[in-house]
Amino acid sequence: LQTRLQAGQGYGNTLSCVLTVYRNESVAGFFKGMSFPLASIAVYSSVVFGVFSNTQRLLSHFRHGDPAQAPALADVALASIVAGFISVGIGTPVELVKIRLQMQTQPYIEANIKLKPTVPGFPVYRGPIHCFRTVLQKEGIAGIYRGMGAMLLRDVPGYCLYFIPYTFFCSWINPDGCVSPSPSSIWLAGGVAGAISWVTATPMDVVKSRLQADGVHLNKYKGTLDCILQSYRNEGLKVFFRGVTVNAVRGFPTSSAMFLGYELSLKAMKRDQNETNP
Repeated sequence: LQTRLQAGQGYGNTLSCVLTVYRNESVAGFFKGMSFPLASIAVYSSVVFGVFSNTQRLLSHFRHGDPAQAPALADVALASIVAGFISVGIGTPVELVKIRLQMQTQPYIEANIKLKPTVPGFPVYRGPIHCFRTVLQKEGIAGIYRGMGAMLLRDVPGYCLYFIPYTFFCSWINPDGCVSPSPSSIWLAGGVAGAISWVTATPMDVVKSRLQADGVHLNKYKGTLDCILQSYRNEGLKVFFRGVTVNAVRGFPTSSAMFLGYELSLKAMKRDQNETNP
């Protein structure tokens, strides 16, 4: 729904998008492009959280001489920025393949380009591997990383507004300074942080989606700035908030589950380490 609302045409609102997708593509339409993100989400999440955690530990080691020392707010912010940069290298190709698969049968507005290699309404790609290979052959590495600039502008501040609110809400829910917050505290803090992060990241998420969807049939945008200017000129400021409701609703449960899994995994590994090395 998010991709259709942000990069598609003819969807008035979220409910309209839901009904249109179901009417035209049945239930299967809601799961288009799911396989590639599903196959890579474990690697992606482990890298992002691993980079964030290890950067924090490294900063605590340099500042206090103790990697286990609670990080300062500046350390959390810097670790978030590093995690955001690293995430883009892994996430951009995955996002591009997902969006191309979701948008390949969608209508588009004609641009000033003579060639129309495919006809809207007919699939361009047979699946995620075929999509990746086709984009790589026709557009090269630059095509695989199309939208990387917009994704950097989305993820670097987005992860700051992901990890910092999470740290703040965990401390606020546990004012006694408990090192290990309860699962319910983690779930709530992670959900709120995820909703905040995705709502604030929506404008650049719209730009990223449009850039990555561009190229299925035509190349309309020359780059991030051109996409911003064209979108604003044609549809006004409101275009940058398309899909904000979907992002907020999605952000809470996914981030709750992500942080809960992360914290419980850390607890389990620490417990095993203590049992192995008493």
